[in-house]
Amino acid sequence: MKFLLLSLFAYLLGSIPSGYIIGKLRGIDIRTIGSKSTTSTNVSRALGWKWGVVSASCDVTKAVIPTFLAKIYLTDIWQTVIVALLPIIGHIFPVYLKFRGGKGAACFYGATLILTGPKFFLSVFSGWIIILLLVRIMSLTNILFSWLLAILLYFYFPLPYFVYGVLGAVIITFAMRENIKRMREGREPKASFKW
Repeated sequence: MKFLLLSLFAYLLGSIPSGYIIGKLRGIDIRTIGSKSTTSTNVSRALGWKWGVVSASCDVTKAVIPTFLAKIYLTDIWQTVIVALLPIIGHIFPVYLKFRGGKGAACFYGATLILTGPKFFLSVFSGWIIILLLVRIMSLTNILFSWLLAILLYFYFPLPYFVYGVLGAVIITFAMRENIKRMREGREPKASFKW
């Protein structure tokens, strides 16, 4: 019962469209501009990095809370990683917005932070920064870093964590299929560091 309740909670919390809500509070529908997604990247393009950071922080928190509760209340590690994946799925396929949401990277990072602990995650997050500075494309950075995380989980954590990492990376890569298409066509915007 705990697993079922936490799974439902994780999905519904992940479904809360942070970027969409922030856009509405600022007088815009984020789904009508830029990439037309509710990602924090699209929020930053429309409203500046300040609001993009706020949106990303909300998305991270959506995954942190249920994953933290799962680690406390669930004893089965496989059930824990399933709960950790559900905010990502909720973010990408939100019930509140007819299943059209963001890309899931921030939720993936938030869940991974709790699963692995801040010491490990923060030590490897420098890789995300390095990749972003090198490629200057947010979507490509998130795809590459999600797969890098999956590889690192294989070497440092139990098998369920590696499976979680691979599934998370696959889900994020799938969610970014339009971004990949734009990259191939040379139309994917470069990251702007304007605050």
